[in-house]
Amino acid sequence: MTPIVIAYTPNYFVPAATTLKSILDSSLEEARYEIICLVSEDIPDRMKEKLERMAGERMTFRYLNLKGCLGEGAYVDERYSEAASYRLVLPEILSELDSVVYIDCDIIVRNDIDALYRSTDLGDNYLAAVFEAPIESQAERFAALGCNPKRYFNSGFLIMNLRKMREDDVSRRLLEGLKCDYLEFPDQDVLNIVCKDKVLALSPTYNSIRTFNIPAYKKEFLAVYSEDDWKAVAEHGTVHYTGGKPWKMFSIKFGEWWETYFTLPTEIRSEWKPDRKIYMLAKFYRTLIGKFVLDSARKIKQIR
Repeated sequence: MTPIVIAYTPNYFVPAATTLKSILDSSLEEARYEIICLVSEDIPDRMKEKLERMAGERMTFRYLNLKGCLGEGAYVDERYSEAASYRLVLPEILSELDSVVYIDCDIIVRNDIDALYRSTDLGDNYLAAVFEAPIESQAERFAALGCNPKRYFNSGFLIMNLRKMREDDVSRRLLEGLKCDYLEFPDQDVLNIVCKDKVLALSPTYNSIRTFNIPAYKKEFLAVYSEDDWKAVAEHGTVHYTGGKPWKMFSIKFGEWWETYFTLPTEIRSEWKPDRKIYMLAKFYRTLIGKFVLDSARKIKQIR
């Protein structure tokens, strides 16, 4: 059974369910997952039951309320929930596990996570992750953190070597680093600072962030990856909505998120009232003429 960790709050239930549904859709029927949910407030029983019915025998769930586990002085940016930083203490919290997959809930998975987990040898690396392909301003910031700009990774999708991280007391170092209030992306930055040189590179298809899907940034992408990688991202890259969220705006890879959303059980979709204008746009985008019109408008207006 492949252990997967997610973190969410009740108001993020539908995006979380959409990510989980995409994991099921992208793996073989025989794949089995243990979903470990990190929360800062209790998830209502009715929501838990709806996820269980959606997953059937393919997923089991357990919930860990880690409110306050970061300790005093930990910096949590107001743009993010405290739960986003809970991954930093996973080596100690999940002491019975040697490794886990961590995945953000603004992601549509388009690759077999079970197969990846089973085939990845982490060795003595702390993490397996996808390196970003930074634009100039990002590269300067990464360098200022003491990181090689071409080795700075996005922390939204990780395979974590919990055993090795425990051995090297990494959680303590991460929490100490989290006390800095000048980090732009606190948990991601501190992971890069502490774990640098101990990161196994994954294909960009496993965490295709916003810039990987924008032709204007292809030059930066090719400074780190290959032309074949660029094509693979377009064909089956797991979409990470690091910019605008598709349930809030006409984002990059807008249709991929909504296609999965529309396959959710009605009882899950009923937990959330989407923005009416965005919802109608998504319905229109599912038609041939809608996709043509909106994609054409994106190109003309250079919507990013």
